[in-house]
Amino acid sequence: MEEKKAVISPPKVVPDPEVPEKTVRRKFTAAYKLRILKEAESCTMQGQIGALLRREGLYSSNLTSWRRQVNQGLIPKKRGPVTQKADPHIRRNIELERENARLAHKLKQAALIIEVQKKVACLLSGCSEEKS
Repeated sequence: MEEKKAVISPPKVVPDPEVPEKTVRRKFTAAYKLRILKEAESCTMQGQIGALLRREGLYSSNLTSWRRQVNQGLIPKKRGPVTQKADPHIRRNIELERENARLAHKLKQAALIIEVQKKVACLLSGCSEEKS
């Protein structure tokens, strides 16, 4: 009889079926965009731009929008609410109001101390509080 030799194959690796919750949005710097646009412009043969895009993981729409940005000055627009720069006059006014409140409090304390001192001096000297 013939003996059958068992062929042992390596176990197959099963990919993780877990799907990430949300993908991370890619952000490209202005220098990267300019470098890719230069490379795309230097492509002369058919298929080179496609190879460049596959290598970098980009779409042709990226090149289109980046070319438009270069024509407009490549000013990256930030998303979200527009932050306004603080006016230095407003900050100075706030500082002055705080100082004014602090000095008014000190003045009130000083007036109270002077009034108490007058009453103590009057008591020590023996003057009457009645005024005629």
